[in-house]
Amino acid sequence: MTSTQVPVTPARVAAGPALTSAGLVTVLLGAALPLIDFFIVNIALPAIGSDLRTSSATLELVVAAYGIAYAVLLVVGGRLGDAFGRRKLFLIGLASFTVTSLLCGIAPTALTLVLARAAQGAAAALMLPQVLSIIQATTTGERRSKALGLYGATAGLSMVLGQFLGGALVAADLWGTSWRPIFLVNVPVGIAGLLVARRLVPESRSSNPLGIDRPGTVLLTIALVSLLLPLAEGPALDWPLWTVALLVVFPFAAAGFVHVERRMERRGGVPLLPPSVMRMPTVRQGLMVGLPFFVGFSAFMFVFAVTLQDGLHLGPLDSGLVTAPLSLAFFAMCLVSSRLVTRFGQRVVAAGLSIQLLGLLVLIGTVLLEWPDLGVLDFAPGMLLCGLGQGLAMTTVFRIVLSKVPPEIAGVGSGMLTTSQQAAMALGVATLGTLFASVGAGPLGMKGAFVLVIGIQAVLTVGVITVARRLPDPRS
Repeated sequence: MTSTQVPVTPARVAAGPALTSAGLVTVLLGAALPLIDFFIVNIALPAIGSDLRTSSATLELVVAAYGIAYAVLLVVGGRLGDAFGRRKLFLIGLASFTVTSLLCGIAPTALTLVLARAAQGAAAALMLPQVLSIIQATTTGERRSKALGLYGATAGLSMVLGQFLGGALVAADLWGTSWRPIFLVNVPVGIAGLLVARRLVPESRSSNPLGIDRPGTVLLTIALVSLLLPLAEGPALDWPLWTVALLVVFPFAAAGFVHVERRMERRGGVPLLPPSVMRMPTVRQGLMVGLPFFVGFSAFMFVFAVTLQDGLHLGPLDSGLVTAPLSLAFFAMCLVSSRLVTRFGQRVVAAGLSIQLLGLLVLIGTVLLEWPDLGVLDFAPGMLLCGLGQGLAMTTVFRIVLSKVPPEIAGVGSGMLTTSQQAAMALGVATLGTLFASVGAGPLGMKGAFVLVIGIQAVLTVGVITVARRLPDPRS
């Protein structure tokens, strides 16, 4: 068996109607909601802490509980969709996400909010993998390529819009509800999505569905929790013994997971994350670009949110407005990226990353020269360049990673990609976010911490550009 073969009995996706443009918009809405909610909380954390009178460690859990539950269950969500119907799981996930968003919005205590956020992350994990699976299973050829490009655009734009919408909603303080509308706004949107999806999204499932890899799921859960939870909570709690113990568990859980997955594949099964799929050139090289990109991107958004509010003392609305140039540029590039890829292939990724690198350097220079007299417009040139570059790079990476994944294991491919993306984003906030907080509390202050972390992202981007030059051509 070659490294590009998938160890699965050939199977066809159950025949059914193709995904219409309106149906595509509906499932992309389902992709946007979980990603918006991952980032929308960044801007609202000061308001949540003040309203619920909670500690910084508990606020970290508000973020971490969602991210960990989300990352752990994404692949399982993809498998369930393959087995029981992707539209069915999409509807169940969207309904659950709507209900848990309501619970978050009315949470009376910090502990209630943490638990509701964990449930919301689990609901998102049921819904999001179905989006890529539905696209893979109900589209073909150039239509699939364009749909995947739009998915990448939706993912990236949602991450950016999350902070903008969070700032606007918190600043509006609708009916004196402070931060609560950032969650409650999901309720009418979710209800509308449910009504539309029932009519416009076709059902699809694998005719040879894969079973749940229980040992792999348990070991992946242990590995992700033992890494992400202590990294998120350790600094705020001054590294108690349990956080150190979990970090010690992580390498053993990760090694056990790899061993179990390889053994299952050798025996003819299809594990949770098939090693042969991970070895496919498009997947392996695409993730080598995508993972460090998402680590840097999530840290970038988190550090900006904290710097603007705690360092420059901008209000939540102004803090959200700082991301507007990035959002607009990102969206504009998403509209043209498919045509650029058709003409220039994988070179679009390296070009986009180079533009992002220039934007990061401009932001560093702006902060060094003008701190602390910085307003919304001062950040615009650097944010505009970052948005242009990210819009080109991110959408193309999604297209490359999924371009050769067979439709019969669409859930495996989408779950693998979204798990990797989510874990990388959580890791970025936990590591670079922790570094930022530590340096910011020292003699360098918030200005020095910002320059250091954005500088590290710039260095990461240089390395990723080198890898991106060797990406497979998605046109072949």
